[in-house]
Amino acid sequence: MDKESPLDPRGLDINPLETRVSRRKVLIAGTVTAASGALPAMATLANEATARAEARPVVMSKVTFEVNGQSRSLELDTRTTLLDALREHLRLTGTKKGCDHGQCGACTVIVDGRRINSCLTLAVMNEGAKITTIEGLGTPQNLHPMQAAFVKHDGYQCGYCTPGQICSAVAMLDEVKAGIPSHVTGDLTARTRLSVDEARERMSGNICRCGAYSNIMDAIGDVAGGLA
Repeated sequence: MDKESPLDPRGLDINPLETRVSRRKVLIAGTVTAASGALPAMATLANEATARAEARPVVMSKVTFEVNGQSRSLELDTRTTLLDALREHLRLTGTKKGCDHGQCGACTVIVDGRRINSCLTLAVMNEGAKITTIEGLGTPQNLHPMQAAFVKHDGYQCGYCTPGQICSAVAMLDEVKAGIPSHVTGDLTARTRLSVDEARERMSGNICRCGAYSNIMDAIGDVAGGLA
């Protein structure tokens, strides 16, 4: 005997296939409902954040420092990095913006004799400092010995990291002369000798994506009078 079709309270035939609801449909419907409820709240939060950002006044400050032997004064947003001050305000574009996170060393400059990543320091933090960029090391007619060595040993390919590499190498040799140890220095009481391992460790913060490391080491060794 044929099975009778189920009836709803109104006496109408119901097809079981039409009443089956898949788990997928339930999840989709739930997700759509939740998202539609969250969108207005998200839009409100975004609008409030935008309004707060627009309402916050820009704080300007005057900063004066010596750049490549010349006194320079700038009126800057206090959030301006030293890198952007050099490139965008003083037009010293030899210093490169690589990662902008202090991870590649392309923006290395020398501040008061120490090499730093200029993307990680605010310009206003360097009031009164003596800053040397790649432009201040030498000129095309009178290259710094490190610049000449990089040319001689072909210590670059694309050249984007080269200004940072050269500034870092110059300051690194001064560190060695001053007896400042590195993480691979064996005897902290002895005079530091610049070995290949020492040079590699001390230059490890400067990344060359082209892979010209061996030529860079040759250039540094040339200026240093050889690597132990």
